Amino acid sequence: MQKFKAQEYSPLLAYLFKHCAPMTKTKVKQTLKYGAVRVNGRVTTSHAYPLKPGDLIELTGKKAAVTEQLKTGMDFKLLFEDEDLIVVEKPSGLLTMGTDREKEKTLYYQLTAYQKSKSKLGKGRIFIVHRLDREASGLLVFAKNEAAKRALQGNWSSAIKKYFVVAEGTPRDKEGMVRSHLMEDDFRRVYSARAPSKEAKLSVTHYRVVKTMGTYSLLEVALETGRKNQIRVHLADIGCPIAGDDKYGAQTDPLGRLALHAHHLAFDHPVSGKRLAFDSPCPESFSKVVKA
Repeated sequence: MQKFKAQEYSPLLAYLFKHCAPMTKTKVKQTLKYGAVRVNGRVTTSHAYPLKPGDLIELTGKKAAVTEQLKTGMDFKLLFEDEDLIVVEKPSGLLTMGTDREKEKTLYYQLTAYQKSKSKLGKGRIFIVHRLDREASGLLVFAKNEAAKRALQGNWSSAIKKYFVVAEGTPRDKEGMVRSHLMEDDFRRVYSARAPSKEAKLSVTHYRVVKTMGTYSLLEVALETGRKNQIRVHLADIGCPIAGDDKYGAQTDPLGRLALHAHHLAFDHPVSGKRLAFDSPCPESFSKVVKA
């Protein structure tokens, strides 16, 4: 393992190019891409991660990078694993679980196969704790047994879930809260009901504006509740739909995907009770749309 301590302010990739000779630039990029670089103990894959003097940079090596890639050739990263949990970073375009039309190209299917491949008896189970929309990206936790799943979901209200979003327009207030009762119609479209009812579920979303540029804003969103399509509906309700989300009123698609990324997840371990926290950097494509 190679270790460096930053002496100046610099984007991470530029720093690695400068200090990782004789590694080629291609190898440096691959090392970063596959999760083999840690800054202050946390894996980061962002080329533009802003280093500051005193930051500790660690290169864990190609072997560790392959391990981060689940040794399956799949293009998602394994960030944490123990006897009860698996935490991964989902790419945009991959389903969390199967549908009537697609059973195999999902995180659930591939992680189940991964679990079975590690078992001498060819057995292994994965339990879904929460989900991300297909075109969203970011952090997800799965349980390895039913007891862990029940414990996580039973205490899920204490979990901290934060997201980066590229939205059309700019909210009137730099920080705010959206509160409504959400319902789903017969066409699986979620909407804010006019009045509370047994079917409508209270939903609360907090947001803050990180920066704006032209017709777009980069927002950090935190969930107080976790309803289906909650962020998408609430941002549309305040006139700032997520870019690429034509289902909820977006007029543009600058990234060719839903501009929603789960970047922070913290929760209590279902067995030890230890607080676990994970971070995933804001996608570079988001920053390019909303330039400083």
